[in-house]
Amino acid sequence: MDLQAREVLLTTPCAHVLVATAVPVERDAVAQAFPSPAVEIPLPGVTLHRTGALDLLAAGVGPALAASSTACALTAAALDGTPYDLVVSAGIAGGFAPHAPVGSLVIADDIVAADLGAETPDGFLPVTALGFGTVNHRPPNSLVRDLVAATGALAGGVLTVSTVTGSAARAAELRTRHPYALAEAMEGFGVAEAATAHGTPVVEIRAVSNPVGPRDRAAWRIGDALAALTEGFGKLAPVLESWKPA
Repeated sequence: MDLQAREVLLTTPCAHVLVATAVPVERDAVAQAFPSPAVEIPLPGVTLHRTGALDLLAAGVGPALAASSTACALTAAALDGTPYDLVVSAGIAGGFAPHAPVGSLVIADDIVAADLGAETPDGFLPVTALGFGTVNHRPPNSLVRDLVAATGALAGGVLTVSTVTGSAARAAELRTRHPYALAEAMEGFGVAEAATAHGTPVVEIRAVSNPVGPRDRAAWRIGDALAALTEGFGKLAPVLESWKPA
């Protein structure tokens, strides 16, 4: 990096970023991408782990708890006069084979509530078809593009489900309804709902630990996915910290 570029980097304010994972082991995998140890910051209902410009939160499993915990952190920051510029839902996920193989990194260009709706004799209806709410949040295109360029990650839809897929039939059904989906997880849409309520941009980043489909624990590669998450955040951090809405 030349002297002029270094001066620009040092004088450009970092974005205030909240990274919400489901469980502590995912949070800690993200933290390992940074040289300095994270500092714990207790808040009502949640505890943040701060490292540099990023606040890390183990928000809980499932969209409801993830939304609630993320909302707590967002509200606390807003009341403190230091609102977040960006929220990131992050962690490991199932990948739709062969499009998102185990160990790959996925950046969501669409965060989708895949099972929010109703079963009917004619098939599944999303909640929007029933006249309610929303079923997807789209991260900023420029941010997705920059994150993909920094890492070589895959860009595609990430589905949020309350019940993890455990059969080939369910995996095929989801891919039929969402042909551009690359991964399935349990928190992204909940995190996105909380971020959107605060008017804060959101993106989802997932490292693939297993194929979506029949549950075969022997085939899971959680350690490899966590390592991919750490490596990915090492490359993503400069983009996240410098990103500003257009």
